[in-house]
Amino acid sequence: MINKIIQPPLRSLLFAPGNHPRKVEKVFNSGADSVILDLEDAVAITEKVSTRDTVVKALVKQSEKIKKPAGYIRVNGLDTEFCLSDLRAVIGPWLSGIVIPKIECPSEIYTIEWCISQIEHEQGLTPGSIDLIPIIETAKGITLIDDIAKTAAQTRITRITFGAADLTADMRMEWSANEKELDYVRSRIALASVNAGLDRPIDTVHIRLDDLTGFSNVTEKARIMGFFGKLCIHPNQIAHTNKIFTPTSSEIKKAKNIVSAFENAEKDGSAAIEVDGQFVDYPVVESARKVLELVKIISHNNDE
Repeated sequence: MINKIIQPPLRSLLFAPGNHPRKVEKVFNSGADSVILDLEDAVAITEKVSTRDTVVKALVKQSEKIKKPAGYIRVNGLDTEFCLSDLRAVIGPWLSGIVIPKIECPSEIYTIEWCISQIEHEQGLTPGSIDLIPIIETAKGITLIDDIAKTAAQTRITRITFGAADLTADMRMEWSANEKELDYVRSRIALASVNAGLDRPIDTVHIRLDDLTGFSNVTEKARIMGFFGKLCIHPNQIAHTNKIFTPTSSEIKKAKNIVSAFENAEKDGSAAIEVDGQFVDYPVVESARKVLELVKIISHNNDE
């Protein structure tokens, strides 16, 4: 088992097709916490090999800057002829992490983990320094999500995500604007993540680019269901995403009040109190502390 490296929470992860240099250049200034330069679905087969050099050059250039979003690359799937060569071409000190699509079973987690570990060793990188985010995109993957999550927890992986486009196609479902049909999927992924000891999962993309209100609604629902962070496909989605996953001033004030009141009560031997009409015990105060810790991390990242 590899030593896990704590990964910072990412509110927004913005995809950009790796074979469009202008879009790649713009994505770094979008305000997203992370960019994902794509070698998979957004790149034609005839351009997959040449695009590797484009994305690496972009990340190398960004690595020289002081303030920059985390730089990820989505490689092609393990079942393709491109995956291993993608990994060898893009892994280096300029890379924050790999996004691997279409994970369907635990053995694929071990395979991609082994490949990245070998390349890290060849490159002289710290073991486990390259983050890995698997995407679940098929009915088989959802069916085996508990086993996948438990296996992921034994590797460098700290969080997982899912892809609604491929998943709804595979399940012959209609991908509606309100995404109610995805409630079961989100619940399964959130539950599996908690059970395996992973961080909160990252939510899927939303393809209705003309409806930011609808986008915000489904993203807020995902947050309530236990997700943190959102895969985005357009810069206009970033501000909405960051806002949804950033505690509001009232939430921060409430969390501070809960922590302060509880700590005072605990000194007097009480671990069950009322704060502003709300019952507070250890689980509630722990959630409040997590809110305050998240605020510190977001503030620190924004200051860098």
